Amino acid sequence: MSFPIIGVVGGGQLARMMAPAAVALGFELRVLAEGPDVSAVPAVVRTTVGDYTDLDTLAAFASGVDVLTFDHEHVPGAHLTTLAAAGVNVQPSPEALIHAQDKLVMRAAIDRLGLPNPRWAPVSGVLDLVDFGKAAGWPVVLKTPRGGYDGKGVRIIVDADAAAAAADWFTGEPLLAEEMVPFSRELSALVARTPRGSALPWPVVHSIQVDGVCDEVIAPAQDLDPQVAAAAQDAALRIAAELGVTGVMAVELFETPGRGAGFLINELAMRPHNSGHWTMDGSVTGQFEQHLRAVLDLPLGATDVLGGVVVMKNYLGGANLDLFSGYAQALAAEPAAKIHNYGKSVRPGRKIGHVNVVGRSAADLPRVRRSAEHAAAILRDGRDSSKENS
Repeated sequence: MSFPIIGVVGGGQLARMMAPAAVALGFELRVLAEGPDVSAVPAVVRTTVGDYTDLDTLAAFASGVDVLTFDHEHVPGAHLTTLAAAGVNVQPSPEALIHAQDKLVMRAAIDRLGLPNPRWAPVSGVLDLVDFGKAAGWPVVLKTPRGGYDGKGVRIIVDADAAAAAADWFTGEPLLAEEMVPFSRELSALVARTPRGSALPWPVVHSIQVDGVCDEVIAPAQDLDPQVAAAAQDAALRIAAELGVTGVMAVELFETPGRGAGFLINELAMRPHNSGHWTMDGSVTGQFEQHLRAVLDLPLGATDVLGGVVVMKNYLGGANLDLFSGYAQALAAEPAAKIHNYGKSVRPGRKIGHVNVVGRSAADLPRVRRSAEHAAAILRDGRDSSKENS
C-alpha cells in the first residue's frame, strides 16, 4: 500500500502547519493555494495555484489526491457536493461543513440538538432587527452569516437608531441577529473525529480576544468548574457526531456562570483552529497531526497535556518588518519558548506567528504567560524593549 496523498484547499498558515505533521508521518501533502506567495507555498513541495471557487480547478486538484480537506471554510458548498457525488473523498463532508460556513444553519442545528444557544433570529431588514432588539434587549450583535472571521462581519447595534444606520448591510440575504451575551470569558472546546465515528477531545481552553482577534490561549482553562468543562467537551463531541464532522473542529464558547449549563455556543470551525495551536508543543498529539489522522480515518492520538499548563501567544504585525531581526534576542531571552512563523509579509494587526510555552504546573502560569508575551513582543518589535526600560 502506498502512502496517502492529502489535498488541502487553501494555502494559509493552517495548511503550512499541516506540512511538518505530514512529513513526519510519511504522507504527501498537496495544496491548492490562492496565490504564489501565500503562507503554505514555501512549506509544501506540491503546490497548485488556482481559484478554489472554480469547480474545474477544484476537480482537477482533487483528481490526484486520496482525501480532500481544508485550510478554510470558504469553498462553495455546491462545488463540494458535486465533487463528493463524483466520488471525491471530501472531509469534512459538504453536509457537515455548511454548519461552519453559514451561521444561520449552525444556529438552527444547535437549537435542534438542544445545546446552549444564545437568543438569535434571522433578520431581513432594519424592521426585523429593531423587533429583535426590542425582544432580546439592546445592544444586539449583527453578523453576516458567511465569510466573517477575526471580528470581521460583526457589528454591535446599540439601539433602533444604530439599526437604521446598518441598513446598508442588508443586500437581500438574511443576516444573523444575536443577543449580546454577558460572559466572564471565552472558551474553546477542540475535538477530532474520524469518518468511522472515533472521537477525542482536548481539554477546554481559555481564549483571550483583543479587537476581535485571538491574542492568547491558556490550556487548560484555569479555575473552570469541572462540570462545565465536561459539559462543554460533551457538547463538542455531540456536535461532531450528530453533524457528521470529520477532522478537527473547534467549538467557540462564552462562559456564562449561573446561566444554564454555564456556557453558550458562539461559533464552529471545522478545521484546525487558532485556539488549538498550543497543542503543537503542549499535547501528546498536536491538532495538525490529529486532523490528518482523522480525515484519513486512522486511529486518533492521545490528547494529554504535556506539563501542567500551556500558553499560546499570537504575535501580530507591527512596525518591525524584518521578523528575523528579533530571533536571536527572543531565543536567548526565552529558551523554553517555541516559535512558529507563518511566512507572511508583515502588516499591522495581521497574524504572522505564535509562541508556545509549556509550564510544569498550574502554579507556573504567571511565569509562562510572561515568557510567551516577552518572546512575542521581541519578535513583533525586533528588539527587547524590556531591557531598554530597565
